Amino acid sequence: MPLYKTITVDKGTNVLIWKIEETYESLCKGIELTQHCQNRVDNMKSEIHRRGFMSVRHLLGVMGYTDHDLFYDEFGKPHLKDGKHISITHSFEFAGIIISDKEIGIDIEKQREKIQIIAHKFVNKAESNYLEENDLDKIRALTILWGAKESLYKLYATPGLSFEEHIYISAFKLDYPFVFGTINYQDKISHYGLAFIEFEGYTCVYAMPSLNDDFT
Repeated sequence: MPLYKTITVDKGTNVLIWKIEETYESLCKGIELTQHCQNRVDNMKSEIHRRGFMSVRHLLGVMGYTDHDLFYDEFGKPHLKDGKHISITHSFEFAGIIISDKEIGIDIEKQREKIQIIAHKFVNKAESNYLEENDLDKIRALTILWGAKESLYKLYATPGLSFEEHIYISAFKLDYPFVFGTINYQDKISHYGLAFIEFEGYTCVYAMPSLNDDFT
């Protein structure tokens, strides 16, 4: 069972990461999906997406849940029936979940050169200036920025939210794994704490509302 990493963020928040090494058929063993989720996975054309989907169900099992404990709202955001918050991610060889008693978001991204091509779509001017002035490794730094904004987007789950216009990420250092984010949308400002980890050419970022005791 390739449970790759577990992180206890605080007493009510856990991150689990799975390295996807099994075949899809192997991952299906012992997993009973709801009809909704069975239909979803059956309609996936990509084998890696199907394997990522099933890996998440194994991560749920590690935490004592099954697919039947999970449901999705009208925006596609996942929820757990016991009232706990959950966020889900998968990218190529890795899948991850975060479960908490607070609102949370998580994202895993493969570090790839192509992120530099789309950077203008999600990086605002202040963030761009900071990256230039501090001569950070562009691919790593941009992947952290994207993951931070994606995790906040999942947490906020509000149609119309723009990565570039509404989500702001504070200055950060590659050797210090904590960062702050702000969402300014429809006359409401919200603040968040985020943390990132890097492994095997991937970046994982997770977010939750900013409190004094978060990430300490």
